[in-house]
Amino acid sequence: MLVLALDTATPASTAALVEVTADGLTGVAERRTVDPRAHGEKLAPEIAAVLADAGHRPRDLAAIVAGLGPGPFTGLRVGLATAASMGQALGIPTYGVCSLDALGRAAGPGRVLIATDARRREVYFATYLDGERVTGPEVAKPGDVAALLRASVDRAAGEGALKYGDVFAVPVEEHLLYPPGAALVAFAADRIRQGAPGEVLTPLYLRRPDAVEPSGRKPVLT
Repeated sequence: MLVLALDTATPASTAALVEVTADGLTGVAERRTVDPRAHGEKLAPEIAAVLADAGHRPRDLAAIVAGLGPGPFTGLRVGLATAASMGQALGIPTYGVCSLDALGRAAGPGRVLIATDARRREVYFATYLDGERVTGPEVAKPGDVAALLRASVDRAAGEGALKYGDVFAVPVEEHLLYPPGAALVAFAADRIRQGAPGEVLTPLYLRRPDAVEPSGRKPVLT
């Protein structure tokens, strides 16, 4: 079964094709653009490109897996809206996966901190043991995360970990900054194989968006 994976929870927009079989999965193609202001412009061309790279069309897809975040409001909703609309148009199920979990799985064995940039000098973070989440996801200042974890992790991954590596004071996996498509699909593989019903893609924002509706009219002084 051919599965499309999408993630826009970080400064990168990612589109990947993964083949899910009865006994495993195989990465087919992946495209990624790192530009926090261009998710809306880059994601659709990336989807078209990975399909073209693999010689497939949208109708060949069996399911879509989307990274739910945590991530900034605007970028995150681009990926989730795209996944939901494609799933509805194609009549295929959509499944959501925590974006940090994909990084945690890809980081492999050991005690790992996954951190992505939450802006405002904060990070979204979670900790993992042998690819399984132990704590989080949460949002906090890097110094608070470092004090909380102390010596409980051996290394870190994610672009937030790279940005604040001097604060975390653990080795950083610089090759693993953004959620890989195959790792996202791995968390949904059993549901895909079983033909489980699709899910509503609910974003993990962890905090309110910067833009809010005004609470009321301001008095006018005359």
